[in-house]
Amino acid sequence: MEQREEQDFAEYFAARREAVRRTAYMLCGDWHRADDLAQTAFVALHRRWRKVRDRGALDAYVRRSVVRALIDETRRPWRRERGVDQVPEAPATDREVGDAVATRSTLLEALAQVPPRQRAVLVLRFLEGLDVAATAAAMKCSTGTVKSQTARGLTALREVLGDALDDLRSAP
Repeated sequence: MEQREEQDFAEYFAARREAVRRTAYMLCGDWHRADDLAQTAFVALHRRWRKVRDRGALDAYVRRSVVRALIDETRRPWRRERGVDQVPEAPATDREVGDAVATRSTLLEALAQVPPRQRAVLVLRFLEGLDVAATAAAMKCSTGTVKSQTARGLTALREVLGDALDDLRSAP
């Protein structure tokens, strides 16, 4: 861009910056986002500055750029997230994490001792959350087989866990 064109753009920017920013704020309700939207609009205008024939239409062009930038921003997934004043759940303490790891390792060790077909049914049903029909389809067997293997697998798991079962029941 030539020196004169750059100077013309700088003058327009200085004269209209606050007005564009206010317009952007009225559209989005957040001054930080308004700054971003205004910047996006001015960058788009700067790119096309040499091609602009009607200098009287600059305000309309920038306004349309702000609106388009706002719409583009709202389409982005991270813009759909909303901040809240209160965290929905408290972070886990070291003790809770330790208990969860102990529970998980106890359960995994016990599952390793259950026969493979019964273990597969238990994992699909209770850890993956599949229903009887989906488990049967995944294992290519009948629903009756899934039901009987579930019952046998739970019995085998209870036997393997023994006293640890009561510890698992009392864990959060």
